[in-house]
Amino acid sequence: MSEVLPTTHESRNASYGAIVKDNIKDRLSSFKSGFRLGELSGSLGDLGTLLPILLSLVLTGQVDLTASLIFGGVWNILTGIIFRIPMCVQPMKSIAAIALANEMSRGSVMAAGMSVSIAIFILGATRTIHLVKRYTPMAVVRGIQLGTAISFAGKAAKLVKTDGTFWGSSWDWADNYEWAILAFVIVFLFYYRAKRIPVAMIIFFGGLIIAFIKLYTNPPEGVNYPKIGVYTVSVTVPTSEEFKHGFLSAGLGQIPLTALNSVIALAALAQDLFPERPASTPTISISIGLMNLVGCFFGSSPFCHGSGGLAAQYRFGARSEVSIIVLGSLKIFFGLFFGSSLTGLIKCFPSSILGVMLFISGIELGAAARTVNDGVYDDQKRHANFIIMITTAGMLSGFSNDGIGFLGGMVVALCFYLGSRIGGTMDNDNTGVHKEEHLEQSQLEVAAASSGNHDDPSIRKTAIHESEHATEPVQLEETRPARV
Repeated sequence: MSEVLPTTHESRNASYGAIVKDNIKDRLSSFKSGFRLGELSGSLGDLGTLLPILLSLVLTGQVDLTASLIFGGVWNILTGIIFRIPMCVQPMKSIAAIALANEMSRGSVMAAGMSVSIAIFILGATRTIHLVKRYTPMAVVRGIQLGTAISFAGKAAKLVKTDGTFWGSSWDWADNYEWAILAFVIVFLFYYRAKRIPVAMIIFFGGLIIAFIKLYTNPPEGVNYPKIGVYTVSVTVPTSEEFKHGFLSAGLGQIPLTALNSVIALAALAQDLFPERPASTPTISISIGLMNLVGCFFGSSPFCHGSGGLAAQYRFGARSEVSIIVLGSLKIFFGLFFGSSLTGLIKCFPSSILGVMLFISGIELGAAARTVNDGVYDDQKRHANFIIMITTAGMLSGFSNDGIGFLGGMVVALCFYLGSRIGGTMDNDNTGVHKEEHLEQSQLEVAAASSGNHDDPSIRKTAIHESEHATEPVQLEETRPARV
C-alpha cells in the first residue's frame, strides 16, 4: 500500500501535465491553422463601430488615442486566448454619446467607464448575472439583438449621409454615395463566401488608400500626419467630483446596455455561432470589468464586448481567436510607434465605407433574431414570442435605449404570463394549422435542415469544422404490427 499512494499521486501529476500539454498543443495547432485570409478579413469587421466613436472622442480630447490602441490591443489578445472565439472589443456607445453631447472632461469619461466596470464585475464575480439571464425570456434577448441591429442601420445611414453626395458642385471624390454603393454591392455579392474572399479587407484597404491620397493632396485644416516614434501613455486619476459626475451622467445609463447587449445577448449569440466553445456570462462580465479598471487609469476609451461586433467579425470571415489576436497585435504596434499621429489618417477615412461596414454588422446581428422560435411548436407561443421580440426591438430603437427596450419586452412577457394564469389559454388565432400537423411538419423541417449542407450560414447550431460533407439521410422503415 505504501508503494501505491506515491504512484497514484505521480500518475495524477502526470495526467494534469498531459492535459496542460494537450491544451497548449491544441491551441497552437488551432492558431497555426487559423491563419487564413478569412480570419484576417474578419478581424476588420468591427471597424465600422470602432473608428467613428473612437475618432470622435479623440478629436475632442476626451480619450487618448495611444492608450486606446495599446489597451484595446491587449484586451483583444487576452479575450482571444480566454474565449478562443472572435470576441470583439469596442467602445461603450452610451458613454461616448453622452460624453460628446455634454462635453465631459477626460476624467469624467474615465470615471464613467470605471463605474460601469465595477458594477458589471460584481455581477459576474458574484454570479448574480445568472439571475438576470435566467429570468430574461429569450424573446427579449432576441429583441435586444434585433433592436440593436435596427439602431446600427440608422447610424450607418447617418455615417453615409455625413459627407455623401452624388455628382454635383459639392461632390467629393473621396467620400460619396458611389463609394458606399460599390462597397454595398461587393459585400452582398460575396456575402456567403466570406471565409474564402476577404471582403472586409478589400473594402478597408480601399478606404485606406483613399484616406492616404486625401491626406497628402487635400487634407482637412489642422490635420496631423502619421509620424513614427515611440509613444507613451500617462496616468489619468479622476477626482471625486469627476467620478460622481461621470457615474450619474453617463455610467448609470451604460450599465443596463452593457449587461444586456454586451453580456447576455453576446453569450446567446456566441452559443449560436460557436456551440462547441460557449462563452459564459460571468466570464464575459469579469472580462469587461477588468479591462476598464486598468485601461481607464491611462486615458483609454472605456471598452466592452458586444454582440454586434461578434456578428460583424463572423460575417466577414472570422471563425477563431486568430482574427482578434492579429488585430490586437496590430493595434499595439500602431499605438506604440504611431500613436496620436494617426488621427489625421483616421479622419480622412471615408465615412461612406465605414457606414456600409456598420450596416453589415447590424443586419448580421439582426439575423440572429430569426431563431426566436427554434424548438417552439405551439403556434400561440410562437406568436407571443414574436410580439415580445418586436416590442423590445421597437422600443429599444425608438427610444435609443437598451434599458427601455428591455423593460418594454419584460412588461409584455409578464402581461402574457399573468393573462394566461388568470384567464386561461389565449384565444385561437385561426391560423388553420392543427397543432398535431404543425408539430409533425416542424419536426420534418428540422430533420431536413439538419441533414442538409449549407455553405457558411449566419447562425450555426452545430460545431464548425473546416470540411463539411453532406450525409445521406437515414431512411427509417415503417414499423408494422407483427402478424399473428
